[in-house]
Amino acid sequence: MFETLELSDPALEFEGLRWVTLNSPSLGHRADITLHVPPEVAGRSHVPLVILLHGIYGSHWAWAMKGGAHRTAARLIREGAIPPMVLAMPSDGLWGEGSGYVPHVPAKGVTAAGGIPDFERWIVEDVPAAVRQAVPAVSSESPIFVAGLSMGGFGALRLAAKYPEWATAASGHSSATRAQQLEKFSSGPISQYSPAAMDQSVLDAMLANMSRLPPIRFDCGEDDFLVEHNRELHRTLEALAIPHEYEEFPGAHTWPYWTEHLADSLRFFARQLK
Repeated sequence: MFETLELSDPALEFEGLRWVTLNSPSLGHRADITLHVPPEVAGRSHVPLVILLHGIYGSHWAWAMKGGAHRTAARLIREGAIPPMVLAMPSDGLWGEGSGYVPHVPAKGVTAAGGIPDFERWIVEDVPAAVRQAVPAVSSESPIFVAGLSMGGFGALRLAAKYPEWATAASGHSSATRAQQLEKFSSGPISQYSPAAMDQSVLDAMLANMSRLPPIRFDCGEDDFLVEHNRELHRTLEALAIPHEYEEFPGAHTWPYWTEHLADSLRFFARQLK
């Protein structure tokens, strides 16, 4: 699919990490993905793919190099807690301080002559296709799981709800539940995010596909400033009898929290395969 896809040299890779740069049709420019390809996938086919979405200010290396996601996955695989899985950790498209993983509209008074990057389609279409090209063990039949933190949690929950046939399951950590909440972090023009209800709100995306939602879980730290938004989403889903799992743990909006609780997402995904 991609005429220009650069892969890291296997001789220089370490701890199962691999790096990919490709020219994304959805973005209209180059973009990066960090992969974790555990040795246990060798010789296998249709291996599950877990897409991990970073938060605002971040990029493709954040989950691995700030959260040790590859080490968590490798440990769980060794322990037999999860089957071999490939992790894909893409950039969000590198727009401003955070793209929100949503389609955008032109800034007021601006004509986008070269087209507008589609940060949603980048995740849903280009990232899985790039992984399939880079990792033979992943195929079009591989289950796709998606998880994220903060802005990435917003992206993971919203994209799984908007495209229920795409995601086998989704998990969010310390998730923003509405795009407006991202203004706490960003000085960028959130007004350029698509104004469509299902692009602005996790709940609205879920309501649009209530009968077809994949398994959903999310968690938040008890001292996180987004915890009340997560509690509100949980209460609303309970009132509407929309199946989901919600948990709270000690902790705040920090990497130690996300590093610890990524394991909960990976175990949740493993349960969906049984």
